[in-house]
Amino acid sequence: MDFHLSDDTQELVATVRRFVREKVDPRWKDIEDQDSVPTDLLAAAGELGLFGISIPEEYGGLGLGMLDRAMLYEELGRTHAGFTSIIGTHCGIGTTVIVTAGSEEQKRRYLPDLASGRVIGAFALTEPEAGSDAGSLRLKATRDGDEWVLSGSKHYITNSQLANVFTVFARTNPTPGGKGISAFVVERGTPGMEIGRPQVTMGLRGSHVAELHFDECRVPDANMVGAEGAGYRAALRTLAQGRVGISARCVGAATRVTELARDHALVREQFGQRIADFQMIQAYLAEMAADTAAARYLTYHAAWLVDQGEPARQESAMAKLIATESYGRTVDKALQIHGGLGYIRDAEVEHFYRDARITRIYEGTSEIQKVIIARELIAAGES
Repeated sequence: MDFHLSDDTQELVATVRRFVREKVDPRWKDIEDQDSVPTDLLAAAGELGLFGISIPEEYGGLGLGMLDRAMLYEELGRTHAGFTSIIGTHCGIGTTVIVTAGSEEQKRRYLPDLASGRVIGAFALTEPEAGSDAGSLRLKATRDGDEWVLSGSKHYITNSQLANVFTVFARTNPTPGGKGISAFVVERGTPGMEIGRPQVTMGLRGSHVAELHFDECRVPDANMVGAEGAGYRAALRTLAQGRVGISARCVGAATRVTELARDHALVREQFGQRIADFQMIQAYLAEMAADTAAARYLTYHAAWLVDQGEPARQESAMAKLIATESYGRTVDKALQIHGGLGYIRDAEVEHFYRDARITRIYEGTSEIQKVIIARELIAAGES
C-alpha cells in the first residue's frame, strides 16, 4: 500500500488546511447562530475546486482518486460540520452516480456546473419506509412514452434547500428488492416536484435536510442514469465511496477535538496545577489519539483499495464503523475534559459533540456496517 500524495495534491491539502483555519473556522459561531453557511464561504470553496474533487478533469473537476479525496475530507472535517456536509454530500454521493453511470450527454450537461459549485448536487434515496432497507423503497416511476412519471416521497435529503440537481431513485419494476430500482436526474423546478421545509435536526447547523414530494412528476427518459433496474447497484457503489469520505471527515473532526481538549487541559488549573498533569486526563488524551490514528489508517486503506478498482465493501464498512464510533468516544472525552464549559454553546467543542451523533446513522448505520462486514466474512468462508 502506498499512501503517498503527488506534489500537486500535497499542495492542495495544504491550501485547504489554510482555508479551513483562516476562513471557515472564524465563522463557526455565525453558522451556528444563523443556521446558514455564508454564501461567500461556499463561493470561495468553489474557487478552490472543492466541489469538483470527485469529477473528472475533462468535465471541469479535479479528478482526484479516493485516497487524495480522503485526505482533503480529513482537512474539511476539522471545521464546522455544516459547511463540510454541503461539500461532502455534493462530492461524495450527490455527483458520483452521474460520474460513474451517467451517459456522455448527461456528463457534459451536468458535470461542468457541478464541478464549479455553480450547481449543487443531492442524493435522494431514503424514504419514510425505506431507510437502512433501501431495497424496499416505494417511489414509483411509470413509463409514459418517452417520459417517466414519478410519484411518492423522499425524506432526510441533505442539500435539498441548495441543490439544483437531484439523483433520485425510484421503482420502475414491481420486482421486490433492488432489481426493480432505477436512477434518474431530476432538476430543481421540474413540475410535480416539491421540496418541503427544512427538517429541524440536533446538529449540522447550516446543512439542511428536507422531504421531497413527487406528484405526477414527469422526467424525460434521457434522464435515466444507466440502464433500467441498475439504480440500486449504482447506489450501493456510491454509498461505499461515500462511507470512506465520511470516515475521513470523522478522522479530521476527531483530530480537531483532541487538539481543543489538549489546549484546554494545558491552561485549565484545578487543585493548584494544570489538569493536563493529571493522569486521568492524560489517559483520556492518549485514548483519543490512539483511536483517531487507528481510524485514520483504516480509512486510508479503504480509500487505497477503491483506487485499485476494488469494490472495498467490507473495508469501507469497517472504516465507517470504526471512524464514526471512535469519533463519538473521542468527542465525548473532549467535552468531559472541558467540564461545564464544554456544555456551553459558546464552546467550540459543543457543536462537534452534537454534530458527531449523526455520523453513526446516515449513509448506513453502525448496525448496517456490521451486517455488511459479517456477510462479506461469511461469504469468504463459504467460497
